[in-house]
Amino acid sequence: MLHKLFGLFAVIFSTCSVGQTVTITDVLDREVTFNSPAQRVIVGFYPEDYMAIGTEAAYDNVVGMAKYIWQARSANWEMYVNYRPSLNDIPAIGRVDTKTFSVEKVISLNPDLIMLADWQFKGLGSDIERLESAGITVVVVDYNAQTVERHVKSTQIIGAITGQADRAAKIAKEYQENVEAITQRLAAAKLPKPRIYTEFGAAGVNEIGYTFGKNMWGGISTTAGGDNISAPYVEWWGKLNPEQILAADPELIVITGYETNSGEDAMLIGQGIDEATVKQRLTGFKQRVGWSTLSAVKNNRLYAAYHGACRTIFDGAMLQFYAKAMYPKLFSDLDPAASYQDFYKKYLPVQPQGTFMTSL
Repeated sequence: MLHKLFGLFAVIFSTCSVGQTVTITDVLDREVTFNSPAQRVIVGFYPEDYMAIGTEAAYDNVVGMAKYIWQARSANWEMYVNYRPSLNDIPAIGRVDTKTFSVEKVISLNPDLIMLADWQFKGLGSDIERLESAGITVVVVDYNAQTVERHVKSTQIIGAITGQADRAAKIAKEYQENVEAITQRLAAAKLPKPRIYTEFGAAGVNEIGYTFGKNMWGGISTTAGGDNISAPYVEWWGKLNPEQILAADPELIVITGYETNSGEDAMLIGQGIDEATVKQRLTGFKQRVGWSTLSAVKNNRLYAAYHGACRTIFDGAMLQFYAKAMYPKLFSDLDPAASYQDFYKKYLPVQPQGTFMTSL
């Protein structure tokens, strides 16, 4: 599998660093041609991945961005802007999901290429034709699906866009090897799969939040060897009825969140948040009305994870976190928190400080 995935881009990558025209197949099997490295780029999604793979210098060529996804992680965004103030000057292009995406704004920025997430491309519908008619190359990547194939391919594509072939290949290879190391160990151990439930805790204790089926945290929990209780009821993301959670009786519960939220009892975790605060918020979810009978609550197997650390090429650390939470003896040698920080040390110009994963 590894050789097959990397072989697809070998010829393309050999030309990326010298500024030649390249042709790739994106994650939707669309054949697209552009000059690499691209000189005027709009980053529609995955802005941190774009910098990690393309280097900080890749943002010298970014002329527009869907900034909301980065600014939603306000402390993370502030950390980058403090380091590189010019990020604040990049024009915003709006959001596809709230129908504020502006085709006219994009065209006015005169980009050579726009990089979109799979869901953005599909959500834009006929507007894609308008972009292409204006001479803008549309390239689609996808980390949301949480599959090795799409993680690797998306990383290679960003490497092609930015002219960072070797760097992209190295990052993709490290991700692939991390997944294989975990899945191979699980296959050899042949242990029963624990029932696990993940909830985005932004709504707070008194309201059941979004959970995940196939993608994002659902994909991570399944790859890490769990029996995701949301999978039978949720395709991608949605909410379970409280009765469904009680009936499934998860053995582990993971509550995810950001550094900011709108409620006093919502999950708070991430850049600038101390571990005591995270544990306090997590304890609130443990005490949620009706949950006292759950196995996860009885055995104190509740965990918190940073929502900004999934659907990204460096969510391998969260894969480790889930694997160790479910199989503590089997993965006792892993240090997921260190793995998360190590990625920043190797591939990004800033170093986050805070709490990004913990447990009760």
